[in-house]
Parts: sequence; C-alpha cells; structure tokens
Amino acid sequence: MNIIVTGASQGIGYELVKQLSHRGNHKILAIARNKESLKKLACECKSVNKSAEVLPFAFDLLHGDFSAMKNEIRKAMNAKVDVVINNAGALVKKPLTELSDLDFETMFGVNMKAPFRVAQQAVPFMGEGSHIVNISSMAGYPGSLKFPGMTLYSASKGALGAFTEALSAELLPQKIKVNCLAIGAVETEMMRRAFPEAEAPLKPHEMAEYIVDFALNAGRFYNGKVLPVAISTP
Repeated sequence: MNIIVTGASQGIGYELVKQLSHRGNHKILAIARNKESLKKLACECKSVNKSAEVLPFAFDLLHGDFSAMKNEIRKAMNAKVDVVINNAGALVKKPLTELSDLDFETMFGVNMKAPFRVAQQAVPFMGEGSHIVNISSMAGYPGSLKFPGMTLYSASKGALGAFTEALSAELLPQKIKVNCLAIGAVETEMMRRAFPEAEAPLKPHEMAEYIVDFALNAGRFYNGKVLPVAISTP
C-alpha cells in the first residue's frame, strides 16, 4: 500500500511509520518538519525490513506550499494513495485570557487546517477502498471531560471530528472512507507538557499498533465515524 503519515518525526507518528514499515512492502511518505529525525526513522525502518520504503518529506504543515506536497505525492507514490493518517497535532495550554492569535493560528492550523489541506492534495490520487484516518483527541470528543486551559485545543480537535463526518459524505461517490479516532491519554511529549503530573496508561507504540490496524482494515466496517479510543483522559 501507499501510505501518508503526518507528524512522523516523534511520538505516535514515529511509531506509526515503524510499525507500518515492519508489516509489509508498504511505501510510506513520512511527513514532518524535522528532516534529521525523518532520516533516522527511514534508516531504522530499512534495517528491519528492506521490502518497505519510507520516504522522508520535510514539510511545514503551518507554512508550507501544499502544491509542493501534491507534487511530492504524485512523484513519490506514483500518483496512488491508499491510506492517509493525519496524525500531526499542536497543543498550547493557557487560560482563555492569555491565548494569542498565534496560539489560535497554530492549533487550528495544525489540528484542523492541515488535515483539510492534506486531504485536498491526496484525494485526487485515492480510489475505491482507500481510507483517510484523522487523529483527534478525547479533548474534542462531545460529552467528554474537559480541562482548564484547553479551550482552543478542544475546539480544534472537535472541528476535526465534524470535518471527518462531512468529508465522508462528500467522498461517498468515490467510495473513499473517512474516519476519526479520538484518542485518550498516551505517554507522549505533548501530554507531558500539558499534564506533567499525569501518568498515561499507554505508550506511543501501543496506540500506534491500534491505529495501524484501524487504518489498514477498518475502512471495511466504518465510515464517517468519530470513535473514542481511550482508557483514560489525563
């Protein structure tokens, strides 16, 4: 399969690419800003499975030229995409009155606008049976426990769920499936910054294992769904 993963330079995204590369001869476009981390990831994957191909693509989801991303997808993946995992995320934890325009632009830019723009570039190369998976958070899941200082983050992740539902309806004629996973507490750098005293029940590789299985197989069973995947929230 030809697979796109954003936020691939650390945490869950790094583990997603590793696990995908270990499972077969997939071609994986690994997207993140950190070029060196992506190169390290590609080498690590190649040493385990030479049949898989990890293609590092250093790209800024906030300020990058998305036409360049479309060209990279066309060139690197031979104009064919089977799975997109919109995993990249940004979190700024501040009281409402201290949040700035930059904070707003960063969180909505990475958490909502980037998945929108990535989908725009990838969908022309996707066909029947392909699958877009948006990684949201329990912070944006309706009715879930919310936390002070997380207003913008929760709003941006909630918007991602609504986008998923709407996009799935739009892509029904092409038989492209779109789903969203609202994940709970995972031991990542982002969570440690936001909740330094909390102890997450899951490691990145454990959540990545679930997401990989879902991305590769769940399109046969789900479409337009926002699904909670959580043992706990912080």
